[in-house]
Amino acid sequence: MFELVLRIGFSLFIILGMMWGLARLIRRPLLGRGHGTLEVLNRQQLSRGAAVAVVKVADRAMILGVTDQQVSLLGEAEVEIFEHHPAEHRDHVEVDDELATELANGPGDLPGRHPAAPRPSRLEGSILSPRTWRSAVEFLRDRTSHR
Repeated sequence: MFELVLRIGFSLFIILGMMWGLARLIRRPLLGRGHGTLEVLNRQQLSRGAAVAVVKVADRAMILGVTDQQVSLLGEAEVEIFEHHPAEHRDHVEVDDELATELANGPGDLPGRHPAAPRPSRLEGSILSPRTWRSAVEFLRDRTSHR
């Protein structure tokens, strides 16, 4: 009995060891499998099975049409158009003294609130507001209507 348990345990140990070794072998990248000079710069889905992709190959940007069945070359463009540059911050905009004083004091010629405008309720802008629900239903109707 003990011999049978020992043989089954040893066999199980060998099988698990082989599985562990194969898993490590599969996870390890093979030689020549690196990214190289190919990079997807942008991709826009057009429909469920079609998209347009901009791929950078070496120093060229190729515009590709991609479907489930094929990939077609649509054209080429300059790589600089699709490279992302950090956005400029509005904090760095220089303002002259006259504009700075006007911004600090606020516009003097505009009325605070139109007299006929409805007073905002306490629920305005929250999920409990009826206006929020009406606008959500209108949005969904527009989105799901068949034109």
